Amino acid sequence: MELGSLPQRHAQDDIVSTTAQDEPAPSSTSALPPITQRDQLLVLLSGFTAVLVTIGPNLSYGVFQSHYTSPSSPLPPPEQQSTALIALVGTLGAGLTWGGSIFISPLLSRARHPSHLPLLGSLLSSLSFLLASFARSTVHLLLTQGLLYGIGSSLLYFPLITVAPPYFASRRASAMGLILSAAGLGGLAYSLLIRALLSTVGSSWTLRILALLTLTLSLPAAYHARPSRTPAHTSQASIPRATARKPAFALQALAALLQAAGNFVPMTFAPQFSTAVGYPASFGAALLALNNGVNALARILTGVLADRFGRQNVLVLSVVGSAGAVLGLWLAAVGSAGRESGVEMAQGLWVGFVVLYGVLAGGYMSLFPVAIVEVFGAGSYAGINSFLYFVRGCGAMFGSPVGGQILGEASGQGALREYRRLVWYDGALLLGSAVCVVGVRGFDAVERKAWKWKA
Repeated sequence: MELGSLPQRHAQDDIVSTTAQDEPAPSSTSALPPITQRDQLLVLLSGFTAVLVTIGPNLSYGVFQSHYTSPSSPLPPPEQQSTALIALVGTLGAGLTWGGSIFISPLLSRARHPSHLPLLGSLLSSLSFLLASFARSTVHLLLTQGLLYGIGSSLLYFPLITVAPPYFASRRASAMGLILSAAGLGGLAYSLLIRALLSTVGSSWTLRILALLTLTLSLPAAYHARPSRTPAHTSQASIPRATARKPAFALQALAALLQAAGNFVPMTFAPQFSTAVGYPASFGAALLALNNGVNALARILTGVLADRFGRQNVLVLSVVGSAGAVLGLWLAAVGSAGRESGVEMAQGLWVGFVVLYGVLAGGYMSLFPVAIVEVFGAGSYAGINSFLYFVRGCGAMFGSPVGGQILGEASGQGALREYRRLVWYDGALLLGSAVCVVGVRGFDAVERKAWKWKA
């Protein structure tokens, strides 16, 4: 990867901070040691592993969702019908993975060593799966696989991801695409692994194996965490006041909220919808794995395309395309499944949607951190990144539970009417996000007083 210092914008802005920091001391990136290839390699490997063991389980929670609502669930029969509450277990963990950023970022500047926070996160994430293996109610799962896992995964994820962009210059999008491709690969591997374990050893031992796997993979990544290269005068928890007043900032935050809410809906309910169109539950898990595998490749390719054709451009196309896939293919699959002669067509449309959505949805996640630097500058990256990830966490928490409430207790082909409402809900979220990212692109051009096709 090419080395180089990052351009700095808004250096003279007043600072809005979540911590008391009215008179920050001046500093410069020139005082930092030079970046070595070893540093870049460790950033790539640590970041990749952190994403693999945190976002991977989040993206594959749909397999647990299907299991917890089935007769083989460890939950009492009345609780097996609580689709929305069971969905909250997964989205609480995923939401806190991102939402914890606003609390963790201030701790990053106070930690004596960059590995302290991710090491704690590694232990808590593993412990959450272990404790969840003894759960016998939805409340137990919410406290362990939801709350504790979310706290631990956020402590592991953010110290390793937030530091990554400043270690790369002209190929920043490619580097972040490679790191974040671990989300799709993790979702692929975890979906297949969890489905296989659930069908052979049951949920308790599945969770215990996940605890051991998480600890084994995450400890080395946490130990080799690299220090932040964000200038000291822009605190980890600070946002320039001038930036906070910009329309582009408000639209970027709203886009993050809506995209996170909408993005988890197809993945949470993919195994259940697969059974509604006539596929067995095992094939539903395989489709979720397929979605994540395609997603991983798409994140890498998206990073390469973004460096060539413009990072904001590719991000806009990704979000617009995701909304189109939901309101096109998924909605058509629901409509076809409602006709006696349309089941095969519905199955084909559904598989096509799973693949296309995997290609398109990965673009936003891989380019989201890069777009922050592109639009708001590198000097304020850490503060803006932590805030927007907090917003994404809030979105992730409500997206699928509201979807579960829409779906209700219906199952199989009898739930097709509710699935149609679910698809419209998801499409509205993603379409709203698409409008917002287009607005960010426009306001950024207005601020620069020049339109560039490559941006």
